[in-house]
Amino acid sequence: MATETFVLPGDTIDAGVLPSHPTQPLKLGPGLRHIPPNTITSTVAGQLCTDKRKNAVWVEYNGSRYIPTVGDLVIATVQKSGLDYFYVSLSDYTSNAALPQLSFEGATKKTRPQLSTGALVYARVTLANKHMDPELECVSSPTGKSEGLGPLNGGMLFSISLGMARRLMLAKPSEQGDLVLLDVIGEGGVPFEIAAGRNGKVWVDSKHIKTTLAIGHAIQDTDTKSLSTEAQKKLGKKIAKDVKDL
Repeated sequence: MATETFVLPGDTIDAGVLPSHPTQPLKLGPGLRHIPPNTITSTVAGQLCTDKRKNAVWVEYNGSRYIPTVGDLVIATVQKSGLDYFYVSLSDYTSNAALPQLSFEGATKKTRPQLSTGALVYARVTLANKHMDPELECVSSPTGKSEGLGPLNGGMLFSISLGMARRLMLAKPSEQGDLVLLDVIGEGGVPFEIAAGRNGKVWVDSKHIKTTLAIGHAIQDTDTKSLSTEAQKKLGKKIAKDVKDL
């Protein structure tokens, strides 16, 4: 169970509030910086959250600027291709990240993917610090499998707040608070796929462009207008009804 404390940028995190585990190392999430040997400071204002079960600590915030953090799942847009890397954009406020062309499941120099400018990729951040550009991967290093990472074909990309991105990425619907929109659309018999990135992006794909646009805009409206549970249910049912008429 996570606990929360409000922190400001530059605050030193009291060791007494940090979780401890007999075998797992402490995991630092977004909004925190480790200063050797033992100092941890906040880089943003928000709720300091700790999870004793996972031995993790992070700061929940809803700023407009994405700061890459190791382990984040992101949706990247290819800007150009070099000899060994794809150079991709994560947001308007960060420098391009490097994605090794062999960092895909089963990729070799002959079989590596050919990604053109504007192509979308679901990737994981593997390197993130203020002295170097971020680096990404589209394969799990331990298993060699993509595990859902890789090129996102078709569909459309929508911008959302960092807070909404985190809500969409929570594993259990019960952890997402009052976010019920997508459940209602799915229960209405509408087939669709989404991929959410911690960098404030969500990719949506469905059988019809009209449906894709409707779902993407509905997610944005739920985010920007803070739609209530009832308003989300009404909107989700309307989308499901409209799809049946296509």
